[in-house]
Amino acid sequence: MTEDVAVEDAVDEELLTIGVFAARSRLSAKALRGYDRLGLLVPAHVDEVTGYRYYRAEQVERARLVALLRRLDMPRARIAEVVEAPDGARAAELLAGYWADVEARFAGQRTLAAYLRGLLSGGSTQMYGMFAVQTVEVPAQVVITETRHSLADELPAWIGASLGRLEAAAGECGGVTGAPFVVYYAEVSMESDGPAEACVPVADEAAARAWAARHGRAWETAVRVEPARTLAYTRISKAQVAHPQIQVAFEAVERWIAGREGLAYDGPCREVYFADWDAAGPEDPVCDVAFPVR
Repeated sequence: MTEDVAVEDAVDEELLTIGVFAARSRLSAKALRGYDRLGLLVPAHVDEVTGYRYYRAEQVERARLVALLRRLDMPRARIAEVVEAPDGARAAELLAGYWADVEARFAGQRTLAAYLRGLLSGGSTQMYGMFAVQTVEVPAQVVITETRHSLADELPAWIGASLGRLEAAAGECGGVTGAPFVVYYAEVSMESDGPAEACVPVADEAAARAWAARHGRAWETAVRVEPARTLAYTRISKAQVAHPQIQVAFEAVERWIAGREGLAYDGPCREVYFADWDAAGPEDPVCDVAFPVR
């Protein structure tokens, strides 16, 4: 006797054998066993003697939903969040968040693929031409900062968390007066860890120094005056911020500077985050990659 032809009167008559349930949910018994192992669709009853799985009719809708979410390549943990959401609105919100992440990843991969094609085909000049470089004058600013040594894969999470802490702290320092930025004092890659310095411009230097005195040891925070600078920069989208895609933008600015007679570097490179990161889509401009020049 197989699992699919198990005698139904051996259990509660409201339960369905895996074969009947598979037919109703339009899934294979193999897929259902897999969802059980993943913890995404647990049978209502498993016979202790035979090991046969039984399901309730109301589980059909969840089974179909799990199958559709799997077709989106959604990880198990995120599928569980969607199917266990308290209501449809929350489930839809979770799905939208996942798909935004997918689109951002694909947009970043598309940029990376274009970069690699240019690199491999020797078309780097055309590739750098994708980025328009300009200059801007930035006045002196009082900034509260956090400094950290970080490898490339750890950097995005640290930047978001650090700038979030500093922007929250800016309320004690007269408020934010300019776009947050991150300064790189040495290369950040999978082999080199910087350091990098997250900076938020604030209004009140005295209040900022008092704040740093209270919190400096916790997050390697400090206060300094960033001098007035001329920045050579190019503007990039949210998708292009990902490493190593962002490296192409930095190289484009470097090539632009090298091609201007009499122009010289005047400080470490930086990323200036002028837009709301969470609200931005993959193709929305969010960041300027820049070098101080003189």
